[in-house]
Amino acid sequence: MRLTLPNPDSTLKIGTRGSPLALAQAFETRRRLMKAFDRDEESFEIVVITTSGDNAQLIAKDKPLKELGGKGLFTKEIEEALVAGRIDIAVHSMKDMPVAQPEGLLLDTYLPREDTRDAFVSPNHTSLADLPEGAVVGTSSLRRRSQLLNYRNDLKVVEFRGNVQTRLKKLSDNVADCTFLAMAGLNRLNMAHVATTAIEPEDMLPAVAQGAIGIERRASDMNTAALLEALHDTPTSQRLAAERAFLAALDGSCETPIAALAELDGTTLRLRGEVLRPDGSESLKDDTSAAVEDGAELGKAMAAKLLAQGGVGFFDWRNQG
Repeated sequence: MRLTLPNPDSTLKIGTRGSPLALAQAFETRRRLMKAFDRDEESFEIVVITTSGDNAQLIAKDKPLKELGGKGLFTKEIEEALVAGRIDIAVHSMKDMPVAQPEGLLLDTYLPREDTRDAFVSPNHTSLADLPEGAVVGTSSLRRRSQLLNYRNDLKVVEFRGNVQTRLKKLSDNVADCTFLAMAGLNRLNMAHVATTAIEPEDMLPAVAQGAIGIERRASDMNTAALLEALHDTPTSQRLAAERAFLAALDGSCETPIAALAELDGTTLRLRGEVLRPDGSESLKDDTSAAVEDGAELGKAMAAKLLAQGGVGFFDWRNQG
């Protein structure tokens, strides 16, 4: 049966940031909509929205994200446009999204998930283990920083803000010996060759929802809800339900040293989770499985288990600004 747009005479406006990766994700969303509804590009308008996080002077400060205003720097203006009706949907990297959305908005459509692994990127070294003592690592991710220091506390970690191209430029300028990027982003930019090697989750568990694209809409917009059903990938949704429940029970934001990966094997869901002290001095991990439909409960239970295992002061970062 051929699908039709809920309102075939109107143009669906797709909101996104203007970075190359954000645009690649918006273009992927548009391609999937064009295919699902057999429509041309003119039916789907890409609307680029400049966010506070796109401020070049802000990015250049190379400060931790919390000090600059948190992940909301990259979503606030887009979500405001969505609430105001200037766009119909917003396309996001799910690893950058907190578990709670602004009132009136829903984030309940996911595209098929890409490669979840981190990429080790270095012009002179083949792997993390190959780095010399005291090597400088550039990353803006608190999760990666904590994991790196837990693995090797001799490393010097410096802030590396900016999009993929900005960080690669800093690497070529010898600001650091190596950096880490998401394989998913490199794949979507047709830049997989940039990765020196992909790091298996056994060595570095990825961020919650890494590799997944989410589409946000107004909760009251049922026409768009019906349209997005054609794009929604159920396996990705099942995996993210477990990972984001784990995140929500531990902290609820994406600005903390938390990692998780859910994988499906038939009707079974395996969840691996990790939470660390920001300085990397201690790591708590768990690995367990449950029925797919119990994924969210599994995430909550794993978080509760790790919360109980944390010693005095382990979770103090949850109360910091």
